[in-house]
Amino acid sequence: MCSRLGLGEDPRVKLLAESLVRWQWPDGGWNCDSRPTGRRSSFHESLAPAWGLFEYWLATGEPDAREAALRTAELFLQHRLFRSLDTGEVIRRDWLTLHYPPYCDALAILVRRRRPDGRWQPGAYWWKPPGTPRGTVEVVDWGRSAPSQMITLNALRIIRSIADNCAQSGGSY
Repeated sequence: MCSRLGLGEDPRVKLLAESLVRWQWPDGGWNCDSRPTGRRSSFHESLAPAWGLFEYWLATGEPDAREAALRTAELFLQHRLFRSLDTGEVIRRDWLTLHYPPYCDALAILVRRRRPDGRWQPGAYWWKPPGTPRGTVEVVDWGRSAPSQMITLNALRIIRSIADNCAQSGGSY
C-alpha cells in the first residue's frame, strides 16, 4: 500500500522491502516461525509479502524486490496454487472456500462462485469481529452479511489480469 500511495522511496518502506527480501525462505516464500523447523514456507504468509514486493518494484524499479516476488510466484505455480507437490491433492480443503483476506483461490473456483449480480459472497472468515474473546481478531469489521467488496475487488482484478494476459498472447480464458 505504501508503494501505491507514493511512499516507495520512504526509508522505512525501503527497509521493510529489504528485510522481506532477506527473510525470504529458500523455497521462495515466507513463514512467521522465528525458529524455522518446517521444510516449506507458508502459503498464508507468502502472498502478502509477494504482492508488497511486486508493488515496491513497480514503484521503485528495485530488481531484488521483483526477483523475490517472482520466486514466490514460482512457489505457487509449482504447487499449482494450492496442491501438494508430493501427492497433487488439495493441501487444505478450506482453501476452496472464499475468505477475506484472500489467500489461495484458483481461477476455476473463483469464476464458479461468482453470484448472478457479479459479486462474490464470503464462504468463511479468517478473522473474528472486534470484541471477540479468542481467535484472530481484526480491528476492522469487514462485514459478514452481504457480498464482500474486498473479495469482489480482488476476484475482478485476478480475472482482468488473466484476460489481459490472454488477449496479449492471442488466446482466451
